[in-house]
Amino acid sequence: MIEGEDKKTTVIGTVEEVLPNSLFRVRMDPVEGEEEVKKPILLAYLAGKMRLHRIRVLMGDQVEMVLDPYGGRARIVRRLT
Repeated sequence: MIEGEDKKTTVIGTVEEVLPNSLFRVRMDPVEGEEEVKKPILLAYLAGKMRLHRIRVLMGDQVEMVLDPYGGRARIVRRLT
């Protein structure tokens, strides 16, 4: 067994722009109890299961993302709306 499993950071965001090759610009939504500051826009790509099942993500959709540990990118794992 692996003792220190990776804890993946998941966040919710709104798709701002649809780019070619299954890429998206997604603005992170504010977390409850957090001050209203301008959230960063991340470059996100679709997870493999979403591509496999041809789940479409459109501009304005809320999505759940897993953040890359090195920053700047995220993987969209679920479409919420």
